Amino acid sequence: MKNIIYLDNNATTQLLDEVWQDMIPYFIQNYANASSVYHQMGREANSAIQQARNQVAAALNCSPKEILFNSGATESINTVVKGIFDKYRAKGNHIITASTEHKAVLSCCDQLTKQGAKITYLPVDKDGMIAIDDLKSAITPQTILVCLMAANNETGILSSLIEIANTCEENDTLFFCDATQAIGKINIDLQKIGIDILCLSAHKLHGPKGVGALYIRRKSKPIQITALISGGGQENEFRGGTYNVPAIVGFGKAISIVKPASYKIVQQNRDLLEQVLADIPEIIIHGQGLDRLPNTSYISFKHILASEIMTACPTLALSSGSACVTGSREPSHVLMAMGVSKEYALSAVRFSLSILTSRDEIIHCAQLIKEAVQKIRDQSPVWQLFKAGLID
Repeated sequence: MKNIIYLDNNATTQLLDEVWQDMIPYFIQNYANASSVYHQMGREANSAIQQARNQVAAALNCSPKEILFNSGATESINTVVKGIFDKYRAKGNHIITASTEHKAVLSCCDQLTKQGAKITYLPVDKDGMIAIDDLKSAITPQTILVCLMAANNETGILSSLIEIANTCEENDTLFFCDATQAIGKINIDLQKIGIDILCLSAHKLHGPKGVGALYIRRKSKPIQITALISGGGQENEFRGGTYNVPAIVGFGKAISIVKPASYKIVQQNRDLLEQVLADIPEIIIHGQGLDRLPNTSYISFKHILASEIMTACPTLALSSGSACVTGSREPSHVLMAMGVSKEYALSAVRFSLSILTSRDEIIHCAQLIKEAVQKIRDQSPVWQLFKAGLID
């Protein structure tokens, strides 16, 4: 769709041409099952998977043996949260997470409460940050897992990963990090940050949908996680099922191309967008001035619903928050946890750029948004009452 300016890259990204070209042969020429290693085609497919595993490991600075392929971050989250609870229940039943985590985490935790799990939801401040002292206070001898994301998928706010990891290590508690939005955009070096388990998805970094990876640190006392999917023994019997070779190959290619350095220009474009939109009265740019993902801007427009803005701008691909819940009429649980009013939460629009977003697109987007906001407010009795000082 040539006329669409796509700014919903935190939901998914465009597949890069070079990624697609690497994937094509495994759809057409070498379509063999990678587990069929007794013939050449199967061995070549298996070798392609190993190359992709090496590429993912290189991006994270870890051992290829610590990388396991699956269908994506949601599967990883379900595997880890439920699998850790199953394996470590004898030690304890306590899991710590945050009120702003992805819905996949919150849903898993909610399910586990019905099985006897005790969940602590750490609060966040007005900037969406947890307090390390709150984490330290929440850990008990029964704590088996701390589950905190690297970067919030709505606001882009970055977590203090080193402090979280050090706190977990000091308390002999496993740290699971959902790094889905962060990988490729910021540096996460697993030799420098003591994350025990980490997940990511290819489609957030210009790879294909339906493939992801789970990193599990190799330790002297191996981390135990019950497999979510049993089958033919793939991934060292951790994740059964026929390998999606083209997708895995595309994942490896994408993560080898998309690097944090690529996002310097992206951040400049994001900052330009915010600079231009700052002329609009009564807006909140959530997390501005804080450590954020370089591509993400989450903006609330007073006395306007996000849906009104997006409807008024049909040539812009935007979202009102997480793609997993964007059809919901409920306000963002992230913003509500940050203490943002329901009114402002319902008016929040997320702009998420990519390495393919141009400066011209940003300038045009900003102009369309300014025109739409002006038009909606001019026709709004509520806005007129606000201007007259009759309502807040």
